[in-house]
Amino acid sequence: MSKSIIKYQKAKFLTSAPSIRQLPEDTGYEVAFAGRSNAGKSSALNRLTQQKGLARTSKTPGRTQLINAFDIEDNRRLIDLPGYGFAKVPLEMKKKWNESLSEYLQMRKSLKGLVVLMDIRHPMRDLDQDLIHWAVGSNLPVLVLLTKADKLSQGKRKSEVLKIREASLAFCGDVTVHAFSSLKGFGVQELASKLDHWFDAIPVVDEDSDEL
Repeated sequence: MSKSIIKYQKAKFLTSAPSIRQLPEDTGYEVAFAGRSNAGKSSALNRLTQQKGLARTSKTPGRTQLINAFDIEDNRRLIDLPGYGFAKVPLEMKKKWNESLSEYLQMRKSLKGLVVLMDIRHPMRDLDQDLIHWAVGSNLPVLVLLTKADKLSQGKRKSEVLKIREASLAFCGDVTVHAFSSLKGFGVQELASKLDHWFDAIPVVDEDSDEL
């Protein structure tokens, strides 16, 4: 598979916004990363950009409730959405964020795709499925990254990926599934290739070429 055209390692912190209304101007191209608070979202962004501290990881999942925007180049941005589903987050905050998230997915014109991260050992929980339904309902393509895939044997990993790919057909939308490991690095090229496509750089080829 060819290497990414976009230089993700050039990503720079742009802003932290308390709500979608404080995000940069709604122009250009945007790809958002979302997932449960312990799904490894920050680690995935750091691995993609080859920067250890671009997206800060928290020892207390659910603490960070800001939307972090990172600039790449040519009016392209990566958006790190707050983690969801952590029990210690107050119910009112969860409700408010769910409303904002739904609004963001439906109204943000520059949003070209959504990366949903979930622990391969605990995939497709209710909130994960709600998020994908929101995206599909807004005609957004979705890339499901099954993170921490290095925790499973190769056989088990392949079985889980195939199972989730089959289950994703029920969403009746553009949903792609890949195994991913920030630690071992597999799935990173598939992620970069998909983002290149969404950022209007190159077409995606060889969709099922996971390093399983």
